[in-house]
Amino acid sequence: MAESTNTNEARRPSPRALLELAAKEQRGKLKVFLGMAPGVGKTYAMLSAARALKAEGLDVVIGLVETHGRPETTALIEGLEVLPRRAISYRNRTLLEFDVDAAIARRPQLLLVDEFAHSNAPGLVHPKRYQDVDGVLQAGIDVWTTLNIQHLESLTDVVQRIAGITVRETVPDKVVERADEIVVVDLPPEELIKRLKEGKVYLPDNARRAIDKFFQLSNLTALRELALRRTADRVDEQMLSQLRQQGIEGPWPTAERLLVCVGSDELSETVVRAAARMAAALKSDWIAIHLAHSDRESTDRKDVRRIEKAMRLAGRLGATAVRINARDLAAEVLAYAKRNNITQIVIGRSRPGFLGGWMRRSLSTELMAKAAGISVTVVAPETSPSRTLRFALPKIDTLWTGGLTAAAAVALSVAVGTLLERITDLPNLSMVFLLAVLICALRFGLHSAIAAAVFSFLAFNFFFIEPRYTLTVASPHELFALLIFLAVAIATGSLAGRLREQASATRERAEATQALYEFSRKLSGAPKIDDVLWLLAAQSAAIVKGKSIILLEKSGELSIEGGWPPEDTLGTADWAAARWAHRKGEPAGRMTETMPSAVFHFRPLISSPNVIGVLGVAPDETTDTLPLATASAVQAFADQAAIAIERTRLVEQATEAATTVESERLRNALLSSISHDLRTPLASILGSATSLRQLGDRMGKKDRADLLATIEEEANRLSVFVSNLLHMTRLEAGALDICRDWVDVRDAVNGAVSRAARALPKRRVQMSLEDGLPLIRGDAALLEQVLFNLLDNAHKYSPPVSVTRIDARATAGGVRIAVSDEGIGIPAESLSKVFEKFYRVAGSDGRAPGTGLGLSISAAIVKAMGGTIEARSPAASGKGTEISILLPAGEGQSDNQGDKGTT
Repeated sequence: MAESTNTNEARRPSPRALLELAAKEQRGKLKVFLGMAPGVGKTYAMLSAARALKAEGLDVVIGLVETHGRPETTALIEGLEVLPRRAISYRNRTLLEFDVDAAIARRPQLLLVDEFAHSNAPGLVHPKRYQDVDGVLQAGIDVWTTLNIQHLESLTDVVQRIAGITVRETVPDKVVERADEIVVVDLPPEELIKRLKEGKVYLPDNARRAIDKFFQLSNLTALRELALRRTADRVDEQMLSQLRQQGIEGPWPTAERLLVCVGSDELSETVVRAAARMAAALKSDWIAIHLAHSDRESTDRKDVRRIEKAMRLAGRLGATAVRINARDLAAEVLAYAKRNNITQIVIGRSRPGFLGGWMRRSLSTELMAKAAGISVTVVAPETSPSRTLRFALPKIDTLWTGGLTAAAAVALSVAVGTLLERITDLPNLSMVFLLAVLICALRFGLHSAIAAAVFSFLAFNFFFIEPRYTLTVASPHELFALLIFLAVAIATGSLAGRLREQASATRERAEATQALYEFSRKLSGAPKIDDVLWLLAAQSAAIVKGKSIILLEKSGELSIEGGWPPEDTLGTADWAAARWAHRKGEPAGRMTETMPSAVFHFRPLISSPNVIGVLGVAPDETTDTLPLATASAVQAFADQAAIAIERTRLVEQATEAATTVESERLRNALLSSISHDLRTPLASILGSATSLRQLGDRMGKKDRADLLATIEEEANRLSVFVSNLLHMTRLEAGALDICRDWVDVRDAVNGAVSRAARALPKRRVQMSLEDGLPLIRGDAALLEQVLFNLLDNAHKYSPPVSVTRIDARATAGGVRIAVSDEGIGIPAESLSKVFEKFYRVAGSDGRAPGTGLGLSISAAIVKAMGGTIEARSPAASGKGTEISILLPAGEGQSDNQGDKGTT
């Protein structure tokens, strides 16, 4: 039984292989017809196979096929549907290119696209045709295409050595490796040359030039071997993949991991391609790493472009790109290799400088000396290295400025030295010249310092070493001292220049760090999405010293939501690049391989795991590569902003959800209150009316009067309830008009007390109105309604035998009206809530507490009239409630007399 379990475990399919198979099932199938050179019959073989499938009923469409004027190829197109090409205007010419959108809209079962490595005309979404084909494959359409072996990215340097030509149209190896099937269209070199001479490949004149340059027997034989070897490797890889999917036991090849070091020299691309070929042969993962000195940063634009180009090449060839800052490059490479289980390191051997080979070991030599348990492969340049005196020259304007400054500083040193020599006898005048060297180094850098050192050497010899005013040195010790001076001056200037570079690099990193800090600090306080977008646009434009634009997804489409300076339009190329970056989640536009003609460089705004928009930045026109610190800052801005945008959206959604819950609660409370307060009086009215109708003749006069009083009382109660609902609705809708007439407070109080007496004749109300109450500006009817609501509320929450008091007093600038009762009081924690809608406390008069709208309506009316309202419940007595209103007095009025009385 144990043996059976072990056997099942051993035959379990590889999870990684199954995941790769599932991913492939969602895409269309790619079939590549691979040849060693033009003319072997790739297009012919593809069309012949397609016609056979067409005859079997398969929907076959030609997206693009180049016949090159060959009659036999043209004949195979007849009978097949051909999609119209897309016309692109470029430099006063019309170019016909493959139309991706038309192909996807047509959705055939099989699409034929010739010349896989073709470069598209500027203005299309993709610069390369293989990217067009990838879009068709993602739509689930099968594609057949053709390719020559020399167009593989990793083989371009090999082809250049073999045939002496530079291949400019290339396809990344990983694109071909993902093909589902590769068919080698093979032809003996001798037969291909024969076809070429017969004019079956090129026209006679072109054929003669091709035979003289490219189509030589040795070249074709080497290219044929490359094609066959690559196909054999592909077959081996497919076999291993199928074995893993089926769970068949190995033996499997040992897992290898490669690390290739990318520098700024001309050998970098060659090293990357060599590492790609090694990784393909070993079927292993590989990493491309660039290490920069942490104490200084390269300012040479050629070096920066070379590094970026090599790193992009590594990415296209399937590597994982990594960038690290380090002081000790060799130690950091080895530490990284050990952390990531690297088995082989690939590095190029650069040409050493004149002094470099003597003063320090190269990185490759140091790696080989220190590596333990890790293989180091050194890729040598094509020509043998020689030690030459080489300096990286600065810009012309900097060179002239630094040189002139060095000459001026040395001339000043000569003048100072001559003056000092006349004043006093100094044995070390050379220190004056060293000071000039230091000043030039700190101000203009290394090159100015070296120029100052050489000028100082010559000037000190000419003006201060015997015999003077000649470059001749009489004494050997003077010559030795001069040479020592020159060495010290160069070393001192170099150190000072290096210090300047370190300070410059530190300043740039500090600026980037400060920008990130400021961005994060401001972002944390941005409450709304508009604030986040404005901050992102402004900071991004500042860090790239150019423009920025932000596009967010709304209803499945991108729309411009912000920019700096404010921008509301984009060009066609920019829109295409933005949509590509949003759809693919990858950078696009300027300084990338996707729509490089765009003005903006777009980066996706990714928020776990959706792409919610894109950020576009446009540096000035002279910038063709973003510095590493700037690119890192832009990416950090995009990542943090995406999180902030998602946060603000979640807050808005939470607020909307809370509002919905509160609305639902209020709706339920309103429905509950309405159902109770309508049903109760209606039930009393209905019962009394029914009794009168059925038993009226047999009932006594007193009983009939009681029933009629009940009907009247409950109808009044229902009328008050409906009036409160209407008032609250009008208040919330802003439709309640507040009159600004003169109002006598005494009349309003008397009117409210009279209404309360009619509604509840058994309750006692005591009035106390101060003499000379001023008139107020307001609405008399609404003020009476407020006071009636307060009296009604006091009756509900006090015993039936208690007295309700209403007082009115003049205050500084207004009138204070207070309604107090002898009821149960209001808890301290509820005093701030009694004016909220639907807030209720059980009554004390035996009646239901009501809707909880009376005090809310009263508070809204008082506020609309410019007054205030508050509730107090004295803590000393523990019972009773006082609700007071303060209303401002009107201007230009006469005094009114009041009285005191009890009702």
